[in-house]
Amino acid sequence: MPDLLLELRSEEIPARMQRKAAGDLRKLVTDALVDAGLTYEGAREYWTPRRLVLDVRGLTARSADQREEIKGPSTKAPEQAVAGFLRKAGLSDISEAQVVSDPKKGDFYVAVVSKPGRAAEEVIADVMPGIIRNFPWPKSMRSGFASMPKGMVYGGIDGKGSESLRWVRPLQSIVCLFGPEHDETQVIPFEIDGIVASNVTYGHRFHAPEAITVRRFDDYVSSLEKAKVMLDADRRKDMILHDARDIAFANGLDLVEDEGLLEEVSGLVEWPHVLMGTFEEDYLAIPAEIIRLTIKTNQKCFVTRPQGAEEGLSNRFILISNIEAKDGGKEIMHGNGKVVRARLSDAKHFWTRDQGDLPDLETLKASAAKFDLDLKKPLDQRMAKLDALNVTFHAKLGSQGERVARIRELARQLAPITGADAALVDRAVVLAKADLRTEAVGEFPELQGLMGRRYALLQGEDASVAAAIEDHWKPNGPSDRLPEDKVGLTVALADKLDTLTGFWAIDEKPTGSKDPYALRRAALGVVRIILERKVRLPLSTVLAAALPTGASTPAVSPSHAGSKTLRAVEDNSYINETFPVVDGSADVVADLLSFFHDRLKVYLRDMGARHDIIDAVLTPETDDLLLVARRAEALTAFVSSEDGKNLLAGTKRATQLLAAEEKKGTVVAAGVSDALLKLDAEKALWAAITAASKEASDAVAKEDFIAAMEALSKLRAPVDKFFEDVLVNDEDAAIRANRLALLKAIREATGTVADFSKISG
Repeated sequence: MPDLLLELRSEEIPARMQRKAAGDLRKLVTDALVDAGLTYEGAREYWTPRRLVLDVRGLTARSADQREEIKGPSTKAPEQAVAGFLRKAGLSDISEAQVVSDPKKGDFYVAVVSKPGRAAEEVIADVMPGIIRNFPWPKSMRSGFASMPKGMVYGGIDGKGSESLRWVRPLQSIVCLFGPEHDETQVIPFEIDGIVASNVTYGHRFHAPEAITVRRFDDYVSSLEKAKVMLDADRRKDMILHDARDIAFANGLDLVEDEGLLEEVSGLVEWPHVLMGTFEEDYLAIPAEIIRLTIKTNQKCFVTRPQGAEEGLSNRFILISNIEAKDGGKEIMHGNGKVVRARLSDAKHFWTRDQGDLPDLETLKASAAKFDLDLKKPLDQRMAKLDALNVTFHAKLGSQGERVARIRELARQLAPITGADAALVDRAVVLAKADLRTEAVGEFPELQGLMGRRYALLQGEDASVAAAIEDHWKPNGPSDRLPEDKVGLTVALADKLDTLTGFWAIDEKPTGSKDPYALRRAALGVVRIILERKVRLPLSTVLAAALPTGASTPAVSPSHAGSKTLRAVEDNSYINETFPVVDGSADVVADLLSFFHDRLKVYLRDMGARHDIIDAVLTPETDDLLLVARRAEALTAFVSSEDGKNLLAGTKRATQLLAAEEKKGTVVAAGVSDALLKLDAEKALWAAITAASKEASDAVAKEDFIAAMEALSKLRAPVDKFFEDVLVNDEDAAIRANRLALLKAIREATGTVADFSKISG
């Protein structure tokens, strides 16, 4: 069976786009071939900085013939209906259609349309121009005369305007070959903006710029290899990584590995050569994070550290060249070293400046007083400057200074819940955003928090305060670490809760796949902190307290008005704190709580919890997420046991029958009347419900959910006996209502643990 080789060669494609673009090419081409009736055995994509390549194996030479029956109108239908049928079926006269009889519908027309199969070459030539013209680049451009405004004349040629080809970088040539594995192949001819598909490509821009004639994939790969182009990106990555490790080891160093940088540099070179550069050891006084980010961002180079060291760096870096230099790379290393030294000189300047005094301290006294800052300390000065400049956080949510004030108040109230030192929490909050005004973070925003920690330690802050400054941004995703201690945990919670309540209050919620303020990530961070650090947080009350006073929201409902006292529980050292609730909306709180529930479900499912178990323990009003997780864990373990099966069997029949009667509007008594219990089975069931309810309630109060479910599982036998001996729908309305009240009592008793009607099985 024949194979297809496709190469789209252009100017350099941005490294970040290459892998996805190659995958898009494979999907677009193979989908188009399959839609046209062709099949294939396998397809693999390749990419280099200057080309996207697709190798399709075992492609059928021709699509199958197709026969389609198109049902038409009745033979008695008016002329207009018959004419429409002829147009749809592509017939010139009704005599070309067949007449089919149906015993019920009578005679009607049927057109049998035969579509002969098409040669694969024809299909490929037909689909490729559209795929290339409509390729889904994140960003694209026109080139040459086609990039001129429509109607402009250049060299006698009119610019094509919006109709011209758009490609990520100027497209230079197309290879499209089709044929069997061993016999001669043929070029599939098609043309796009003057570029005609051929069997000619080109190798490395500098080492082998001559034309290469290609026949099929195998000789294409070997020809490129001779022309200093390594086609397989994963092979380039592997070669770069191992050569970098080897050269580092040979110099008594360890490579500081970086998967993202490795992916990027493998997309910058077609013929990688690993070299080692150096810089002066004096620059090692700069924090390692700044050195690493400077060298990575500006020069796309790897850093190294002494062998066996877990921290610190060496003054040597690894660079990847795209050429095999005659001098062994000396000039390349020298040039990269000059640039690295210049960048590190700037970084050293930022680092030193950030430790000095600001020139306008007199103007910062009011802000310093507001946040209890010490203007003798550099980081305090930066926080005061952040407030004094009135830097906007969000147009509807005020300045960064106002936001810090909100977080400070919320953190003050959260500290007793988390068991954190209130003074350390307060100090961490007022310094947490200060590094936003440092020059290091201004140059490298990725270092926010981390530089704050560095500067805090330099000015003698408590280690917990310094750690909290870095950690209040965490976790930044499902795999990111949590804050180190209770101080950082408290500040992180306050920061994220302020963000969420603020954007909910101004109705800037995530919609669909759009989440510009990363609110889903913030909520998941809160969920992870609560569950993994076992924080008992009355979320509804906290959310109501955190709503910003300046937000334009309706007045809070009575259920959320005033102050709320938080109950003490065993997990936290102190929870007897009153949250003053600002004017806000109960609807905002309820909607945000629902958003947290969605994130909780995602987290628990990722942890292996069944969706029906989660639904059984989670109600719209539930705001103790840790308790939900514990219930889900206990229920998951219990339902698979014999007692669990008894509990499900004993309660489901009762609750389902009750739900059916309630749906019909059958009267259910408000409570069970002993006087109306006539049969032994119903008396025994009522006694069992009373005993099991008390035992389960006591267990739930102690948060021993396994014991509670074990108590409820004892209802199985009396429930079975009840349904054997008792007719629930008695003719006497009062007795019927009382017996339904018995079933309602079962539902209420089990409802203290979970809604068992939602559990499958």
